[in-house]
Amino acid sequence: MNKLNELIKLDKMKSNKKVCVVGAGNWGKNHIRTLNELGALGGIVDADQERLNHFSKQYPEVNIFTELNEALYYSNFSGFTVATPAETHFAVAKQIIEAKKHILVEKPLTLNIDDAENLVKLAADNNVNLMVGHVLLFHPAIIKIKELITDGKIGKLQYVYSNRLNLGQVRTEENVFWSLAPHDISIFQYFIEDFPIQMNAHGSTFLQKGIHDSTLTILEYPNNINGHIFVSWLHPFKEHRLVVVGSEGMLSFEDSAKDKPLKYYNKKFELNGKVPEKMDGEVELINYDSKMPLTKELHYFVNHLDGTKPEKANGKHALDVMKILVNVSEQLEKI
Repeated sequence: MNKLNELIKLDKMKSNKKVCVVGAGNWGKNHIRTLNELGALGGIVDADQERLNHFSKQYPEVNIFTELNEALYYSNFSGFTVATPAETHFAVAKQIIEAKKHILVEKPLTLNIDDAENLVKLAADNNVNLMVGHVLLFHPAIIKIKELITDGKIGKLQYVYSNRLNLGQVRTEENVFWSLAPHDISIFQYFIEDFPIQMNAHGSTFLQKGIHDSTLTILEYPNNINGHIFVSWLHPFKEHRLVVVGSEGMLSFEDSAKDKPLKYYNKKFELNGKVPEKMDGEVELINYDSKMPLTKELHYFVNHLDGTKPEKANGKHALDVMKILVNVSEQLEKI
């Protein structure tokens, strides 16, 4: 029955809901391909005519525009996704929201908190769904971990930590925390569903003056939940590891490892008298769906084009992520 419902939803999506992609560059082309696979691609906006000609040949039934104004008044579009440069997000999103169209903006929502707050308020005032492309919230393994936390598999959530390390691309306009940590902050907020009561950050600068190459951020949440985020682009090997610790068990997900394993550890401590006693049980490999996160994200967006409010990756979530980013970045600038 669930499979039938999914097929009905997909069929409705293909027949009714059309989305216009604004920005057909490096990431926008992934939006275009994925929405087309979902049967929901209706239009493409890009200032590059040569790029538009390419997509026009590839998708001859899709409408193409060089100006957003033209696309906004094309009545068949139920929503828009925005994959333009970050500095344009505020102006582009504002124009779309004021036209009362549902929207998904790639992260970051904006480059400052005031603009982000304005967009969130504007979306509410116009009864428009505002989503932000924190795509890892739609990673099947992350969704599975959230389900296990909610179901009490690990008991009371106590600690979350993430290592996102690599000898990777070094940015010249932003530090490593702003470049890599948004993924992990969004995951922490998704798991914990609360805002940190305290944030402490430390970083190291070696390659470029004023731009941190590695940072360690400690986040303290209500209910005695803690976490840390360690990011670096000066690391000898790639490691994307997420660990979730609870009172009754632990989880680990290694996105950088072969087969990307998600494991449950039946491990905990029990207090017998005054001495904590280790309970060391078996390790269980947890299966999860293999669908691409972007496919799940855009499917979710399209399924909310009827005006149903998205609980995941919405404007409020993105605003909280930005507030943490800005708070920590301000601390790093003082180091």
